[in-house]
Amino acid sequence: MSRLHRCLIAVAAAACLAGCAHSPVGPDYVAPAALSPAQAASAGPFLSANGNAADAALPPNWWQLYQDPQLDALVARAFAHNADLRQAVASFERDQALEAEVRAPERPTLALSGGPGFGHVSGLTLVQKDYEPPSRFTYGMGANLSYQLDLFGQLRRAIEAAEAGSGAAQAAVDLVRVNVAGGTARAYAEACATGLRLRSAHESVRLQEEAVRLAQRLQQAGRVGPIDTARARGQLELLRAALPPLQAQRQNALYRLATLTGEAPRDFLAPVAACDSPPRVTGPLPVGDGASLLRRRPDVRQAERNLAAATARIGVATAELYPKVVLGLSAGSAGFMDRFGNRESFSYSLGPLISWTLPTNGVARARIAQAEAATRQATARFDATVLTALREVESALESYARELDRHAALAAARDQSAVVAAQARALYVNGKTAQLDALDAMRTLAASEAALAASEARLADGQFAVFMALGGGWEGEGQDRLAKASP
Repeated sequence: MSRLHRCLIAVAAAACLAGCAHSPVGPDYVAPAALSPAQAASAGPFLSANGNAADAALPPNWWQLYQDPQLDALVARAFAHNADLRQAVASFERDQALEAEVRAPERPTLALSGGPGFGHVSGLTLVQKDYEPPSRFTYGMGANLSYQLDLFGQLRRAIEAAEAGSGAAQAAVDLVRVNVAGGTARAYAEACATGLRLRSAHESVRLQEEAVRLAQRLQQAGRVGPIDTARARGQLELLRAALPPLQAQRQNALYRLATLTGEAPRDFLAPVAACDSPPRVTGPLPVGDGASLLRRRPDVRQAERNLAAATARIGVATAELYPKVVLGLSAGSAGFMDRFGNRESFSYSLGPLISWTLPTNGVARARIAQAEAATRQATARFDATVLTALREVESALESYARELDRHAALAAARDQSAVVAAQARALYVNGKTAQLDALDAMRTLAASEAALAASEARLADGQFAVFMALGGGWEGEGQDRLAKASP
C-alpha cells in the first residue's frame, strides 16, 4: 500500500468520526416567560399609578425630563468618570476575553518547535563498551497541527455558556449605569433640597430675630417684662440649633456627589452648593407598564443570561461521559546537521487521537447533578428578580403618591399657620394677647415651613426612586459605547 493510500485512509477515518457528530448533549436552552399565566395582569399598567403616572414610555435619559442643565452635566460626568462603572466595564471586557478563549478550540492549533545541538549519544546505547562516539552538530524541528472534533457538543455548550456570561456581564454594566445615574441625581437633589430646608430655616431664624427685637423695644417701653425677651431669645436659639444638622447633611450630599462623578470629596462643584431648589418633574411620571419594565430592567436580563449559562453548563458536564477525539497532523525533521533536508531525516504522522476517561467513580455524574442544581437555582433567582422588579416599582409609586397627598396637606397647614402667626403678632404688638400665644404661633409656622421643605425633598427623592426602580438610563449611549469596546 502506497504512502498516499495510507494518508487517504487516515483522512477518511477522521471524516467518519466527524460524521458521527450529533446534537450537543444536555438540554437546549429556551428563554423562560417572565410572568406565569396567573401573573399576566402584572404586564399591564401599574396598580399604584393612581393618576400620578402615565403609560407613556420611559425615555432612556429620564433625567432630562427635569430640564436641568446642571443635572444633565453631572450625570454625563458620572458616566465618564465613575469608578464603579469603570470597574463594571473592565469586568465586561474580561468576560469578552474569556469568551474569545473558549472559542479558540474552534480553530486548529499549530505548534512549532526546533533547534540546533552539539554532542553525541552514550556509547552504551550503541552496545559498544569503552567507546565514545564522536561529537557532531545535530538539529531537530517539528510542527504539530491539531483540531478537536466536537462530536458531543462540549465545545458548543461551553461557547453558549461563555456567550451568556458575556451577556450577563453587559447587563451588570447596564445595572451599574442605572445606579450611577440615579445615585448622582439623588445626591444632587438632596443637596438642593437641603439648601431649600436651610433657606426655610434661615427665614424662620430671621423672623424670630425680628420677634426678639420687638420684645426688646416693648420691654424698653415698659409694656412687657424681661421674661418676654428671654422667651423670644430661647425660641431663637432653638431655631438656630436646627441649622448645623442641615448644613452637615448638605455637605455630605456634596461629598457623595463628588465621589460619584469621579472627583475627590473636597472637589465638589461649587455651583451645586448654592442650589436651593430641588429638581422635580411636574405632572404624571412616564412609567410605561409591567411588560416594558421587565424588558428594560438590567437585573432581569442579567438573571436570564445567568440562567442560560447555567443550562449550557449541564451539556458541558454531560459531555464528560463521552470520549474526546482530536485530529492531529505532525511532521518533523531531525538528524545530523550535515544531512539537513535529506529524505531519511523527515517524519510525519496523521490520525485521530481518542481519549476517554471511563466514568466509573461517579465524578462526572456528580458534576452533572451540580450543574442541574445550579440551573434550578438560577431559575428561582430569575423568578425572584422579576417579582422584585415589579414590587420595587409598585412600592416606589405608592410612596410617591402618598407623599404627594402629604405635601398638599402640609402646604395647606403652612398657609393657615402663616395667617395665624401674622394675626398673633399683630395682636401681641397691640397688647391684645400674651407673648406665649404669639411665640406658639411662630413656632407652629416654623415647624410647618420645615415640614413642607422636608416634604419637597422627599418628593424629589421619591421621583428618582421611581425612575431607578424602572431601570432606565442604560440604553442608547451606553450600548453604543459598549459596542465600540467589544473586541
